[in-house]
Amino acid sequence: MNTTFPTRDISSTRAVFGLAWPLTVKAIMLHGIVVIDAYLVSSLGEAAVAVLGLSASIAGILLGLIVAFSNATQIRIAQAFGSGDKVFLKSALLAGLTINMAVILIGLVVLSLSAGAVIEQLAHTPWIAAEAKRYLSVFAIVLFAEAAGQCLTSFFNGCGETRLPALSYLLAVPLNVVSSIVLIHGLFGAPELGVMGAALGSALASVVQVGFLAFTLLSSRRDLLRVAGWRNGSFAATLRRHFVFALPIATTFASATIAMSVCGLIYATMPVNAFAAVTIIMPWVQVAGTVGMCWAQATGIIVAQLLGRTTSEETLDAFLSGAWRAALFAAALVSVFYACICLAAPWIYKDLSTETQTTLLSFLPILLLLPFPKGSNAICGNTLRAGGDTVYVMHIFVWSQWLFRVPATAIMVLYLDLPVIWVFSLLLVEELVKFAPFHLRLFRGGWKRGVVPL
Repeated sequence: MNTTFPTRDISSTRAVFGLAWPLTVKAIMLHGIVVIDAYLVSSLGEAAVAVLGLSASIAGILLGLIVAFSNATQIRIAQAFGSGDKVFLKSALLAGLTINMAVILIGLVVLSLSAGAVIEQLAHTPWIAAEAKRYLSVFAIVLFAEAAGQCLTSFFNGCGETRLPALSYLLAVPLNVVSSIVLIHGLFGAPELGVMGAALGSALASVVQVGFLAFTLLSSRRDLLRVAGWRNGSFAATLRRHFVFALPIATTFASATIAMSVCGLIYATMPVNAFAAVTIIMPWVQVAGTVGMCWAQATGIIVAQLLGRTTSEETLDAFLSGAWRAALFAAALVSVFYACICLAAPWIYKDLSTETQTTLLSFLPILLLLPFPKGSNAICGNTLRAGGDTVYVMHIFVWSQWLFRVPATAIMVLYLDLPVIWVFSLLLVEELVKFAPFHLRLFRGGWKRGVVPL
């Protein structure tokens, strides 16, 4: 299936929705795995949640790199698919898969040498440190599966078959829930593994998910792997060219994920109740936030198509205004969702202490406001990328994270020992820091002419 937008439909929000909803379902399912693990483990108490939070912060760095390079591979595959060049398509797929696997192998070697010392330094108790190490040893299976799965997802998305990756997660998530419950609590004669059961459940689900994608690819596109030749003459040259193309695109995505993981490691030094509250709420922030992010990505894709057709500035403005209004409506829905989660925390996480539940409720004012600047910034960022202003967008993300959010988090937690609500508010303040640079650049209008303004 090739995702295209007819001229009469391209200025409508229906076109954006048709592209965005499978991306949203897949993204929600991906983040939902973490939410499910946090929910299931919460019945074991704050210490178990701390194990999950510490392990996820470390593993999240590698997962972020994989997602980052896979996003670049998706663009490369889309170019190849559009050109109809099977050699280019095969080259993009195998080069992307090779890079993903290399990143995971190098990352796991680094983790084996350094993760133990980091965990022992940050863990509140020896039990938390020991369980976090065990969790990561099993989670390595998830990392290998995601390295292949994210590349295959990029292949299908780039070819316009966005529903297949979403379907793979619809298969994997229920399996993750059932297997994790059984292994955490030792049901039906299975061993009672506690936190380790959540890791094994995620591993099983990831293997099934990537198996489904691999089977689908081999069934439908087996001929692709038999195509002779490489895009740049040899596989080594093709791999090098793919990496050069992917690196600047991956930098933007990787920076955000690594910054989040570094902040997660800093959060681990907070009191157990505060750290548990942040560990529980952050996956919800990511899950609900995908609605606005995927809408913005779809908007950027269509803006790029409009620019490629030399569409008038009036039509561009009309399309973007409609997409923007819809993005603000989506932000309002996300705010309502956050309100429901915070207000229902005493029932959802009834096994946690009253202090942890109260902390979750204190996050509500920030979460009600966060989706609006975040969604508007995402529309700006994806529109500017579509107009060729990718380096400027990268600078906004990188410097707002590493000159503001990460050092501010470290100062608040490690030196000032401020309450967790102040630390959590940095999510909103970071979006406000990016707001003016993004919107002023967009309103200058250079992106409409495909010209990057000085």
